[in-house]
Amino acid sequence: MLHANDPCWCGSGRKYKRCHRGRGDRPTAATPTTPAMPAGRRLEMQPLRPVRPGRLSPPRAVPAGIARPDYAASGEPGPARPLTAEVLADPDRARRMRIAGHAAAEVLAEIGREVAPGVTTDHIDEVAHQAYLARGGYPSTLNYHGYPRSLCTSVNEVICHGIPDDRALEDGDIVNLDVTIFLEGMHGDCSATFLVGDVDEESRRLVTVTKECLDLGIEAVHPGRPISDIGRAIEAHATEHGFGVVKAFVGHGVGETFHCDPHVPHYYEPGARTVMRPGMFFTIEPMITLGTWRHVMWDDGWTATTADLSRTAQFEHTLMVTDTGAEVMTRL
Repeated sequence: MLHANDPCWCGSGRKYKRCHRGRGDRPTAATPTTPAMPAGRRLEMQPLRPVRPGRLSPPRAVPAGIARPDYAASGEPGPARPLTAEVLADPDRARRMRIAGHAAAEVLAEIGREVAPGVTTDHIDEVAHQAYLARGGYPSTLNYHGYPRSLCTSVNEVICHGIPDDRALEDGDIVNLDVTIFLEGMHGDCSATFLVGDVDEESRRLVTVTKECLDLGIEAVHPGRPISDIGRAIEAHATEHGFGVVKAFVGHGVGETFHCDPHVPHYYEPGARTVMRPGMFFTIEPMITLGTWRHVMWDDGWTATTADLSRTAQFEHTLMVTDTGAEVMTRL
């Protein structure tokens, strides 16, 4: 039973009372009813086994000389820094985010080259861990609210926050690798979905459309406009192709704090009225599904899957709002 001031179950970093309490989408022990498919949509389900949790390797160490975020020891992050006009205009803040973002993009490219049938997600986590350290950075996910690994690896029907383990990737899988590095006092956050071997055409189309959704979301960023413009653009494109948009997990403010305001829905939410201002940092990370957008949670408290076990893909960038649009901080 979650209490009002507990961290929200969705992993946003916000308190339950200010995140999902009262929204009615808290998963229960019962399997949710799967809603009807969008009109005109005929889903060709892939004949694959559902993903199951595997065994975890021992915790990975971080050398004493690596600068750590405030939650590294306790698991509990402190309050976010208020986004005053002075903070938003600070050029050094933007400089440091460019460094962290570029490092995150490098790590993502490095671990993406490890993706192949027979490779375990634990191995990819080890490569990511060493890649963070080689750049002088800390794995942002490590011990964030107790998360046990340096990377999130979400396979097939896993929407997000999959924990790397000894499960080997199989021919035909798709896997999202979600990288965040704490470097120069900033968190650089990005992800991509990779194809494993010979992947069916429907899954390939899902991955392509999801990347297009991210690009359209970035194009929708303009100073003076509400955050809801981003979700409007993403949802329209996903719906046009007959895909669902996950609602429970959203983009987020980022910077000195791993997760903070604003929340960035990937569907049109008229209540998302935060006005985009130059100097703001946030992520856009649409999670697009072949079937339902509803989700269920594993007992580990982190792993979220689609309720109907249909496949899902995700791409993510950290960006800064500029005077004319957006600067993507996590693009090589």
